[in-house]
Amino acid sequence: MLDTVVIIGAGGHGRVVLDIMSAVGRYQPTGFLDADITRHGQLVCGIPILGSVNLLPRLRRQGILGAIVAIGDNRSRMSCAQLVRQAGMELINVIHPSAVLSATAKIGVNVCIAPGVIVGTDAVIGDSVLLNTGSIVDHECVIQEGVHIAPGAILAGRVTVETGAFVAMGAKVLPCLKVGAGAVVGAGAVVREDVAAEMTVVGVPARLIRRGSSS
Repeated sequence: MLDTVVIIGAGGHGRVVLDIMSAVGRYQPTGFLDADITRHGQLVCGIPILGSVNLLPRLRRQGILGAIVAIGDNRSRMSCAQLVRQAGMELINVIHPSAVLSATAKIGVNVCIAPGVIVGTDAVIGDSVLLNTGSIVDHECVIQEGVHIAPGAILAGRVTVETGAFVAMGAKVLPCLKVGAGAVVGAGAVVREDVAAEMTVVGVPARLIRRGSSS
């Protein structure tokens, strides 16, 4: 029997999570929850949008025990994960069958690992992390809570990416460096030195353009 779960977030990333669930075959999504009240009652790929996250306690009482937060925004993803915990529900992971994960990697909860991802030896993937299509997290990397590694981004060995940071599409981070909490590494950037918390860097080599926070 499939485990019945709810998906929080009915946007593009919600569709990706649903697709991965279909590929895995373990979970049966009973519906989506979404903040946009104008979409409540609509169908996404045949799955209904049931309402907003305030339905979580009711769903728990109805026997829906699992949930995953399918929201691209890092802060929102972490915040909704906390609401799931408060409702007494289990946060699940969705990992596409084509992803390659080392047997020694450690994976948290509420983690989405998309098609073609590679996670290397002794890597640590924290809670509410999104590893997007074709990204590479090499050996001994530490990816903290709420991080988004975008499609095609590459982290060399022993890189640390702190809470809520965003490494954009096609970016590369050289070995043993740190990307600070809430930092943004722009698309295609090549990071050759540490990125401080809440900084945004772009270019080759990456250079600071502003103080800011990740999405």
